[in-house]
Amino acid sequence: MQNHSTPRRSRHLIPVALMAALATSTVFATLPQTAKAEPPGGYANLVQKVSPAVVYIEVTEKANPADYQGQGMPQGFPWQEFSQQFGIPFPGFQNGNPNGQAPVMHAVGSGFIIDAQGHIVTNNHVVKGASAVKVTLQDGRTFEAKVVGTDPLTDVALLKIDAQKPLPFVQFGSSKDIRVGDDVMAVGNPFGLGGTVTTGIISAKSRNIGTDSYDSFLQTDAAINKGNSGGPLFNDQGLVVGMNTAIMSPSGGSVGIGFAVPSDVVQQVVSQLEKGGKVQHGWLGVEIKRVTPDIAAAIGMDKPMGAMVMAVNPKSPAAKAGLKRGDIIVGFNGTDIKSLSDLPRAVAMTNPDTKAPVDILRAGKKMQLDVSVGVLGANKA
Repeated sequence: MQNHSTPRRSRHLIPVALMAALATSTVFATLPQTAKAEPPGGYANLVQKVSPAVVYIEVTEKANPADYQGQGMPQGFPWQEFSQQFGIPFPGFQNGNPNGQAPVMHAVGSGFIIDAQGHIVTNNHVVKGASAVKVTLQDGRTFEAKVVGTDPLTDVALLKIDAQKPLPFVQFGSSKDIRVGDDVMAVGNPFGLGGTVTTGIISAKSRNIGTDSYDSFLQTDAAINKGNSGGPLFNDQGLVVGMNTAIMSPSGGSVGIGFAVPSDVVQQVVSQLEKGGKVQHGWLGVEIKRVTPDIAAAIGMDKPMGAMVMAVNPKSPAAKAGLKRGDIIVGFNGTDIKSLSDLPRAVAMTNPDTKAPVDILRAGKKMQLDVSVGVLGANKA
């Protein structure tokens, strides 16, 4: 599926990892009875409950020497000074000395254990291209981790460690049920500072930040910084509702705008990775464009909504189902398509071979077609 209105990736969007930080806030006497506030005594009990399952991830990757010839130190953040002060490695240097001949990339991130057997969830961009992955638990134990599988489309990766005995783990909650304004807590390893905890609220849902056609992030004002990538975002019950992935920042540091992959998406991807290490996403086979106010008025819509079909791949599931150029898709497999980006997400997160109803407007008339969803990547639209 091609989206002709996909926004460009912002140069201020930075992959990150997250750690929950202990925070307190004032509770006002006029707070409505139905609203939730900070728990009495702060978040200490919640931190104690979930933090043993949050891990520190170190990745080693051999870099191409040509990428570093003549470049010297990375610009911007004072990596050498920071590394010497906190003992954190950085690109092109080992033991504090330049290594321009055969540089080794070192990166850090966060992750969380999801079962007693040692399966760990993190971001794909944290472990992408890794030659070695080391996981450190809260109690100081370290393990070499195996990458079970990754899904670049959703930026989810699944690791596995062998600890010889049951491990502490956290459970998923439903990101669908969380509301804008609900309290959340993030735990991770910003700048390699393990065991960091931050708190905030859900600022928005279904955010498209221009990283891909399939964006649908939770937005939070809980502080997220570099090194937090792959860390969990908890609700007030200690259930994972998101995985911290990116921030929007002109400076590279937290300005209160962070983004997390919704837990419902993470769970769906992880369940496939556990079975075979690969993920198959749904494919429809159409090119789409935004429904403008003029188009909406011309066909009698109250307001612009849906995605207009501009072209149909002749060998696609869409063609077999009878979709045509000019159709406006307003629903897919039970999901309302309110904006252009809703359709690629809904299709991609539908399992291939699913029989899905597609609600359309054709020449102003409502219709429903049935499509057998294909496999993304198996064919080209």
